[in-house]
Amino acid sequence: MSNHLLSISDLDADRLHALLRTAEQFKNARYRGSELRGKTLAMIFEKPSLRTRTTLEVAAVHLGGHAVYLDARQVGLGVREPVRDVAENLGRWVEGVSARVNKHETVAGLAEFAGVPVINALSDEHHPLQALADLMTLKENFGRLAGVRLAYVGDGNNVLTSLLEAAALAGLEVVVSTPEGYEPDPGLLERAQARFVRDPYEAVQGADAVYTDVWTSMGQEAEAERRLRDFAGYTVTPELMEAAGAQAIFLHCLPAHYGEEVVEAVAHGPRSRIFDQAENRLHTVKAVLAHYLGGRPWSG
Repeated sequence: MSNHLLSISDLDADRLHALLRTAEQFKNARYRGSELRGKTLAMIFEKPSLRTRTTLEVAAVHLGGHAVYLDARQVGLGVREPVRDVAENLGRWVEGVSARVNKHETVAGLAEFAGVPVINALSDEHHPLQALADLMTLKENFGRLAGVRLAYVGDGNNVLTSLLEAAALAGLEVVVSTPEGYEPDPGLLERAQARFVRDPYEAVQGADAVYTDVWTSMGQEAEAERRLRDFAGYTVTPELMEAAGAQAIFLHCLPAHYGEEVVEAVAHGPRSRIFDQAENRLHTVKAVLAHYLGGRPWSG
């Protein structure tokens, strides 16, 4: 198995479930440990962040370590200095690197040359840390993952990619609904045994969870007006949640653009679990750092 976490596909089912078990143990125990004692995590950020930066830093502290925030504009990643050189420098100073980047090739380059574990904290292709928190939240609500039905409505983006990769390992039943031109990779749908339908009302029928994400992600601002037109009819409203059924919870990785992909009444309503997801980012990140940087065993 890879020493890096660049995508959920870097895991197998055993390691995926090990991370979730560790995260659950950490949450239940309000865990403070020493797995990262004397160790430092470098955090490279090309994109702004609330949840990712905070949870990485807090997780490192909770495990007895330290995190160093590196603004990519100051580092000049790929501009002032090649990715390879940045990676080889960091690998001589720190025990791990996390990177929230515009292009997946950047975090892949860091992993190739750093010589220490590299954690993808978001790229244009994958968001594995979010998917782990999503799975933890689903398991908390339904007591299992296998057979849980997740309806994803919106943009076939990096969040959906990681969810589909996770579904293939955990046995989630995923139904995807996007406008024309925003579909996920067909091969990924096939590997996850996911179903695709165009109509969001059809997609949510019988769903245990309805998931959405912003229609315009960071770096896509120039496309905002076109995307608003293209995604008309894909807003998660009380009516769409009603179509899902009384059992359905609502999920969103945040931040939310209220009135676009979801209305505030749903996001802050009784079925919403968005802040549970946000909290679980801390526990799952802590598990990732404990296993990848702290040497915590994957079994036992």
